Amino acid sequence: MKYRTLGKDLTVSAVGLGCMGFSHAYGAPTEEKEAIRIIQQAADMGYTFFDTAEIYGTQDEPFLNEKIVGEALKPYRDKVIIATKFGIRFDTSGNQVPYPLVTNSRPERIRESVEGSLKRLQIDYIDLYFQHRIDDDIPPEEVAGTMSELMKEGKITHWGISEANEEYLRRADVVCPVTAVENRYSMMARQYESLFPVLEELGVGFVAFSPMANGLLTGKYGKESQFDKRYDYRSSMPQFEADSYDKNKELFRLLENTAKEKNATCGQISMAWMLCKKPYIVPIPGTRKQERLLENAGASEVRLTTQEVEALDKALDAMEMSAVFGGTGIIKK
Repeated sequence: MKYRTLGKDLTVSAVGLGCMGFSHAYGAPTEEKEAIRIIQQAADMGYTFFDTAEIYGTQDEPFLNEKIVGEALKPYRDKVIIATKFGIRFDTSGNQVPYPLVTNSRPERIRESVEGSLKRLQIDYIDLYFQHRIDDDIPPEEVAGTMSELMKEGKITHWGISEANEEYLRRADVVCPVTAVENRYSMMARQYESLFPVLEELGVGFVAFSPMANGLLTGKYGKESQFDKRYDYRSSMPQFEADSYDKNKELFRLLENTAKEKNATCGQISMAWMLCKKPYIVPIPGTRKQERLLENAGASEVRLTTQEVEALDKALDAMEMSAVFGGTGIIKK
């Protein structure tokens, strides 16, 4: 495993582990002991960056994911960086899946969240605390001010913003320097590349979630793939609809050909493309399988030249693709 730095001084494994899928959005929750075992295997392999959130749970246990991550990483605390998030809850009243989001980044709610996360994660401080979604009712300066206070109190050491835009990031960073943004990014979702110059100017890292377009870019799925409509968000994602596979044939071909040239897998190429593009990008794919942990870690060993990355970008710009899931809707409550 290679390592890189987010922001000024937060050193993490070049590939992190997104832990959401153990309890939320990717099928029925993994049995807790098995989830703990996989997370600990990741730590033993050299993963040092683990991403969770207070809302990654089930209706029966809404905070399950943080509890699992905390228990799993307790023996590794001095070797790992734990990221968690505040600022949203699910609206489950209409049984719409994916559940719509309701934002709340009021200072008093942030303080409730941080205390709950510290307890569930069994830690004294959070390494990287993300605002999970922008709350249009709360100015970025107010959120950043609360982060500054939490730092002074020793409850967090770094903070970030998920699904950040340039204006919000700039305004927040003036009050309390931002370590990283955590935004959706993959070969199929490149809208945040416009943010890269700003990140470089401010010295902010980029954590890429859904780096393989929710698993599509692994090449492991096809028209026959089925997903549980109750537990698995992929059942309603456009890139997994039956006709999307024909629309994405050229993309799959590009991945397969590049993977063959580099003696890698399609999934590794999809992440090596971003790892080799910018030194401050850290993808956080999720998985429940040991062999995928090894495969994903191996993406940091795949070398693509600047010219090869540019050629991939040019090819991606020119090809047809299906629609791709762009995120869960935010509603006012």
